[in-house]
Amino acid sequence: MIFLRRAAHVAVLALMVIPIAAVLAAKPAAAEQRKRSQAAALARSMLTQLKIARPLSISGYSRAKFQPSWPNRRGKCSTREIVLARDARSIRRDSRCHPVRGTWFSPYDGKRLKSEKNVDVDHLVPLSYAWRSGAKRWSPAKRRAFANDLTRPELITVSHSANIAKGGKGPQSWRPQRRAYWCRYATSWITVKHHYGLFVTSRERVALLNMLRTC
Repeated sequence: MIFLRRAAHVAVLALMVIPIAAVLAAKPAAAEQRKRSQAAALARSMLTQLKIARPLSISGYSRAKFQPSWPNRRGKCSTREIVLARDARSIRRDSRCHPVRGTWFSPYDGKRLKSEKNVDVDHLVPLSYAWRSGAKRWSPAKRRAFANDLTRPELITVSHSANIAKGGKGPQSWRPQRRAYWCRYATSWITVKHHYGLFVTSRERVALLNMLRTC
């Protein structure tokens, strides 16, 4: 009889633990979903403030109009090396600040990269795309600031293959392979364009809104 009572008591405790564990697991997920929803709402608001226009001519564009090379920003560390260190796990750098060891996650395609040779620092809004979205009319100083922006989500580490596939395309003609990243990609794209006052095309705007639905 005592054994049966103990067994029943254990069973009751087990039933109590399961809901508690489920609640604890659900809290981070719910908090993350709220953050995504809030980010999406803010992005939609910013998107309504962006001018809709046809893209400018690509004539006159060159990467050198934005940055001939990655400039040093912190001692010997260039913008590229700072981003590589920021996005890496277990990073190790040499005396010149260059990464010699680390692990990177490419959010575009979900690849985990263990060699810096396979990692690119991508301009989320491509330089050529920014040129056609209004940067063509900027001063050289503003273009350099855009290309080396460490504050906005313009610079991101991705796999070389994903960066090549993306090229200078916008969201109406290219999207990250990982659908799970569409929300972050769209909100980041809008954040950058809003900060710099770059305009969007009508097709670009529709593509961004569609990706924001995944938030």
